[in-house]
Amino acid sequence: MTRSEKAVSIFSEGFSCSQATLSAFASEFGLNDELALKVSCAFGGGVSHLGILCGAISGALMVIGLKYGRTQKEDEQAKIETYRLANEFVRKFRERNSCINCNELLDCDISTPEGIKIAKEKRGNPNFCPKFVQDAVEILEEMLS
Repeated sequence: MTRSEKAVSIFSEGFSCSQATLSAFASEFGLNDELALKVSCAFGGGVSHLGILCGAISGALMVIGLKYGRTQKEDEQAKIETYRLANEFVRKFRERNSCINCNELLDCDISTPEGIKIAKEKRGNPNFCPKFVQDAVEILEEMLS
């Protein structure tokens, strides 16, 4: 099973796009499954159903931070590199999907009960959330290799 297949499978089990994306890489960075799912939980639904930044992107940015993020306040170069890679990731995701906000990607306002209902109907559609999770993982794999 490829990493993107694993992420889509995790999403299909009922976890959020942010959880699926981070979980696909977690073991590589010493995170167990439980911790990866917990730390990324609030980022699903465009950050807690606010419909802003797509959770697959949030999960991917967590992976970039795990690999490149600074751990010493003096390490300005690590911060600069992390931001550069995060911006590159977002640019590539936008190229594939034309936007980065959950509400725009799903064409509904998931901060409302009606929007959540629409989003749940689209959840299993391979042209929506599963595609965004797959795209995020594929872009990360390309960037991290």
